Amino acid sequence: MKIALKIIGIVVAVLLVAAVALPFLINVNSFRPQIESKLSEGLGRPVTVGNLSLSLLSGGVRADQLSIADDPKFSSAPFITARSLKVGVEMMPLIFSKQLNVTEIVIDQPEIALLRNQSGVWNFSSLGNPGAKNTPEKSSGTNNLNIGKLELTDGKISFGSIPAKRKPIVYDKVDISMKSFTLNSAFPVTGSMRLPGGGSLKIDGKLGPLNTQDVSLSPLQAKLKIDKLDLAQSAMVDPGAGISGLADFDGSITSDGRIAKTNGTLKLTSLKLTPKGAPSGRPIEIKYSVEHDLVAQSGRIVQGEIAMGKALAKLTGTYETRGETTSIHTKLSGQNMPVDELQAVLPAVGVVLPPGSQLKGGVLSLNVDSAGPLDKLVSTGDVKLNNSELAGYNLASKMSAISALSGQKTGNNTSIQNLSSDVRVAPDGTRLEKISLIIPALGTVAGAGTVSPNGALNFKMTANLSGGAVTGLTQIAGLGGKGSGEVPFTIQGTTSNPVFVPDVKGIVGGQLKGFMGKQTGDQNNPLGAITGLFGKKKKPPQ
Repeated sequence: MKIALKIIGIVVAVLLVAAVALPFLINVNSFRPQIESKLSEGLGRPVTVGNLSLSLLSGGVRADQLSIADDPKFSSAPFITARSLKVGVEMMPLIFSKQLNVTEIVIDQPEIALLRNQSGVWNFSSLGNPGAKNTPEKSSGTNNLNIGKLELTDGKISFGSIPAKRKPIVYDKVDISMKSFTLNSAFPVTGSMRLPGGGSLKIDGKLGPLNTQDVSLSPLQAKLKIDKLDLAQSAMVDPGAGISGLADFDGSITSDGRIAKTNGTLKLTSLKLTPKGAPSGRPIEIKYSVEHDLVAQSGRIVQGEIAMGKALAKLTGTYETRGETTSIHTKLSGQNMPVDELQAVLPAVGVVLPPGSQLKGGVLSLNVDSAGPLDKLVSTGDVKLNNSELAGYNLASKMSAISALSGQKTGNNTSIQNLSSDVRVAPDGTRLEKISLIIPALGTVAGAGTVSPNGALNFKMTANLSGGAVTGLTQIAGLGGKGSGEVPFTIQGTTSNPVFVPDVKGIVGGQLKGFMGKQTGDQNNPLGAITGLFGKKKKPPQ
């Protein structure tokens, strides 16, 4: 028994000595050209690794740094740099035959610089493409790179553009794991990262076979989950579009290398869609399905159901991501949407109501077509509001000089029987045409006007007043007769503080026209009597 224990002790001691001595006996740095060559061959780009050290206990070779070159069309700076690189190897072939069989690669704390040019091409697209040869789209099998596990741990990814429109957006805590990594067949991939603003992203699926001509065209099937993505700090939104808010997404993506199909549910909170807008007071949920052409960099919205509480709208159309900014051509349609559900969403699209007021009750319908780049978008369509009330807004006090003519009072709330208008929204402002507004306590209002980007109003309107308007006007004119009953006025000021100004000249002129006879020579025509007072001087008698 004692002899057996002694033998075991000797064996353990020999193994320990070997573990300590082998790193000194085997010059692992001699394998550095082989490692660099194998990685460069697989990635299609020059790869540089630092000083190598061997550890039997960890079962691998470690390099103190890593650098992978970028596509020279994008940058002369490295595409990936890393603090260290661990290469797992089969120890027995390495010890006895000095043969390097790689089983895993772990890249620690990598920093990855992703760049997109004006044509919509990414700098990672050429990974795995040797460039010098006209290789087929998928690997022909001559490249036998096969690694049991490829991992990136605790990394950073920056998203930028060429030319740069803003500072690169950085995502950290990046962990990516690929098992049975090879160029010639699909392999499992999982990943997670922390988003700017504290959100997170997780992906789980299969990637491959890799397209060595353009990695972005490789087949992919994956589940994607995003929590609290800050839209203003994401690489998905053009900074000039004025879009902000938090997004949660749960869905999937399937790509055959040409057409990518994605569907899922997108939940948006505190959403703002225009630079002058304000965050939405309620969440907006979108169930969607999109088909995207990876080569043409364009797609179509197959399904787009937008829910704002019980208010539902549908979005359809197409888009194109090629170029400096995304361009769209979409149609938004919503019929008989409850106003109470939309009230909290109005600020997100730039609708500003007077302070202390809000819309209550009724339904809203709209049909809006939008076309152009997101930062220069032009939207046209029509909007209708029925049986609603602008609570907390005393229209009579704002239109006192006009509403006094009708002999009516609107009170602290303004009832709206019907409001309809054609609308055009563009970067230079908003224009409303064919405005028709029926306020039971006042009458009918019609006209057109504009709202500047800073909220300044310029409207020319006409009110066809109910009640005693006509009698009051005829008394003011000091003339008998019927008159037209229409009161022209303008709306100036701002969206938060509109100012209603009667057009006195128009009022008097309109009333006088009402008293005119068809015959200008009518001696009983009061207009003729008035204008005669300002006629030429009569010649003195001879």
